[in-house]
Amino acid sequence: MAIRYPNGKTYIHNDKSSPKKQLNNQLTSFSKRGMSLEEDLNASNQYYLAKEIAVIHKKPTPVQIVKVDYPKRSAAVIKEAYFRHASTTDYNGVYQGYYLDFEAKETQNKLSFPLKNFHEHQIVHMQQCIQQQAICFVIMRFATSERLFLLEAEQLLVYWNNQQGDGRKSIPLKELEKKGYEMYYELSPRVPYLKIVDRLIIKNKDKST
Repeated sequence: MAIRYPNGKTYIHNDKSSPKKQLNNQLTSFSKRGMSLEEDLNASNQYYLAKEIAVIHKKPTPVQIVKVDYPKRSAAVIKEAYFRHASTTDYNGVYQGYYLDFEAKETQNKLSFPLKNFHEHQIVHMQQCIQQQAICFVIMRFATSERLFLLEAEQLLVYWNNQQGDGRKSIPLKELEKKGYEMYYELSPRVPYLKIVDRLIIKNKDKST
């Protein structure tokens, strides 16, 4: 079908990129229409659950409700509420007999990921999970470029500890390219992070032998 501009000229598609890159761009465009990283992960977890691949959920944030109005018997409106205490990481669950625990973060930065996006209590929680031999990691998204990375919690702790004093307060993109695992959007699931988890499981088995 010919596509024409309002002036009558025919539109000519001039994408000279490779077929693989074109496919990745199409999948990214399809997946990311107004979706946040959290929404993409929730949809991915629903897919994993429906296919009986894994049971992974977003942790609910504990809230103390203080004031509720009842304008109707069938409706309640929360007027005042407070967080009971600081939450830990965003997601946890079970996959192939392994406990997974991970955080999801986004940034508008283009060349580095700010460590201020993480909180002390989250770092402590990750340390505790690692001590119990959990598979613990963070999923990071660069919103501007739509790039996704999975970084093992052990690596995050190194950057976190190095920022003390005059250390760098962010993780350079080039460092993530070397020490993290880049992921690409798919249709189902949108964020195929369990493919990387499979590699982490093998890596951990190799360490123990």
